[in-house]
Amino acid sequence: MSVNLTLSVDEDVLERARRVAQHQGTSLNALVRDYLERLAGKKSGPDLARELREMFKKPAGKFGDWKWNRDEIYQERLGRYGR
Repeated sequence: MSVNLTLSVDEDVLERARRVAQHQGTSLNALVRDYLERLAGKKSGPDLARELREMFKKPAGKFGDWKWNRDEIYQERLGRYGR
């Protein structure tokens, strides 16, 4: 069961939080809900499964515009050890 919640927050804080949520590809509502769930320490199985599915959708091994490449790393290690 979901319940609506009303909060008083400084406008500047709200704007910065919205930018954080946007940067993370989520909504401010989702960030607050996740925080409250973690604070309360009660995540249900379906909630954890949903969170894992969302994590797996995000690209792994990506750092900025660079994505790791096994062949490049292998060549770098060969060069580092003088082969």
